[in-house]
Amino acid sequence: MRSTRSIHTVNLAIAFLVGVGSLAQAQTYPTGNDPRNGLKPGWYDAGQAAEGMRLVSFSRKPAQFDTARGLTFINSDLAFRDHYVYQGNFAGFTVWDVKNPAMPQIVAVVSCITSQGDPSIIGNLLFVSAEGGGNRTDCAKGGVKDPADHMAGVRIYDVSNPAEPKLVKNVQTCKGSHTHTVIPDPNDKNVVYIYISGSQGARPAEELAGCNNGADPADPNNSLYRLDVIKVPLKHPDQAEVVTGARLFTGLDPAARSAYILEQRAERASRGGRGSRGNGAPSAVPAGAPANAAAAPPAGAMPAIDPLRTGPRNCHDVTAYPSLHLLAGACASYGLLVDISNPVKPVRLDAKADTNFSLWHTAVFSNDGSKVVFTDEWGGGTSPMCQATSMMEMGGDAILTIKDKKMTQHSYFKIPSAQTAQENCVSHNGGLIPVPGRDLFVQGWYQGGVDVSDFTNPDHPFEVAFFDRGPIDQPPTPGDTTTAVSRFRGTIGGSWGAYYWNGYIYSSELARGFDVLELVPSDKLSANEIAAAKLVRMEEYNPQSQPHYTFPAAFPVVRSYLDQLVRDKGISSDRTAAIGKALDAAERESGAARSRSLTKLAAQVDADAKGAADAPRVKTMAAEIRRLAAASK
Repeated sequence: MRSTRSIHTVNLAIAFLVGVGSLAQAQTYPTGNDPRNGLKPGWYDAGQAAEGMRLVSFSRKPAQFDTARGLTFINSDLAFRDHYVYQGNFAGFTVWDVKNPAMPQIVAVVSCITSQGDPSIIGNLLFVSAEGGGNRTDCAKGGVKDPADHMAGVRIYDVSNPAEPKLVKNVQTCKGSHTHTVIPDPNDKNVVYIYISGSQGARPAEELAGCNNGADPADPNNSLYRLDVIKVPLKHPDQAEVVTGARLFTGLDPAARSAYILEQRAERASRGGRGSRGNGAPSAVPAGAPANAAAAPPAGAMPAIDPLRTGPRNCHDVTAYPSLHLLAGACASYGLLVDISNPVKPVRLDAKADTNFSLWHTAVFSNDGSKVVFTDEWGGGTSPMCQATSMMEMGGDAILTIKDKKMTQHSYFKIPSAQTAQENCVSHNGGLIPVPGRDLFVQGWYQGGVDVSDFTNPDHPFEVAFFDRGPIDQPPTPGDTTTAVSRFRGTIGGSWGAYYWNGYIYSSELARGFDVLELVPSDKLSANEIAAAKLVRMEEYNPQSQPHYTFPAAFPVVRSYLDQLVRDKGISSDRTAAIGKALDAAERESGAARSRSLTKLAAQVDADAKGAADAPRVKTMAAEIRRLAAASK
């Protein structure tokens, strides 16, 4: 058994030799006891541990999906609108009414074999990704008998009545849709574009005309090396169709891989069977595909790693930031930064590779767009990669800054808790928590639980809060060494994605159901910061199409900055105490009197910035006090 330190040392040496190694900083597994260690296993009676958040409610999956038969019925991603949460499943989707987060109610269950079922919602239209080989146009089970009945692409539902979703159209694409991202037309509010991501090969032309596998990334007739783009007229979704292919990969060389990754792949391949490609899919190559093409995974397979020794053929997932006209592409062996000012003609701005990344999986921008976090799905999500012997630099997050349209890598973050061999754990989907002055990221880690990290300082990310359950499966019986060394026969569970929306964290639990959590004050997150976050309200939220949030002028916003200055000693304790008293006094006033008091305080705080340890934050707080004064008139 190799130690984390020795692996890290070897890997850095190899990275130096191949010339693409990262200088990013990383954590180490902590010493001492962690409340997540040794949690009791179980389906619904597993032990729980939480810090900085609490479980508000847990709801089991509906009966239609209540089975862990392979990957067929596992839950996937979430989309939000009004007081409904749309939860994808490899066999359909569930609509939850969360008007009362303590008691979510099932509004509708739609059975439709769709793997993997990632949803997005725009108004009354729900878009659902479909990729597997067993998806049928009529949604029925039993597999595809006639190629003409095969559905791979995006299903569009009318959910004007969430209790009775109606299938409007199946939009077929050449490679299906593992994930997708909705991007609004910047000039026409009645049109959206859907970028399609996934790693499958092209479908046979006899199944869908115009689909071609090829080896030339610049070949316009090649269905690979492009993201299919669907145009959706929102008033006529039945007219949705593929209008172009975004060729973002032309000119990218094969990314270097560390010896450690290559060694792990060889080890999995030597075992054969499930997990040999790190994704639960056999490695058969489809007819007509190039000799080195990736196989099309079967229905229910997890995302494929890109085995090509060319540049990437597609992205696993892309995150758009429409207000900044930016897109972050997590594209297997590369992370891309893309200009989407014209959604039908995106332009690659930058590309980064990292020998410590196994699969660039998904991404999240900071609210100001100065940073981006990429996640690494090491092990394809089916393997345990958060064990004490797993590298901290792999299977977690990488934090990069963005300046002049270029990215610079800074550090890694991984949950500081070693998981058991029974827990599939990897960095997975998430989104921002809107806290003034901070960049907080909540995400699912499969059976690593739900975690909140702070990447305000891109060189020093740290954990803020977590919620975790014990493993689903029992540990192996004494003497059984087969299950101890492989999780591939275990139950795939945990948090697929966790997102903050209107005051709560919603987590899609793959095997068990649906969690609602709430942040609670701690030494890393104050009550004022939590209250300020709750001031941000969103009617609609699709995590892959990132919204820009703003805060209203409010006392919790000002006090958030004050709490941060106290926590980080950004200004003297005498001054923070005095400012706190002045804020309390102003809050007891109203109208013009409050405005005058706040204006006076803002001037004093401006003066405090001189010589302060954190002058930028002091100035920002002064600006927020002044904004509150203006709103108080």
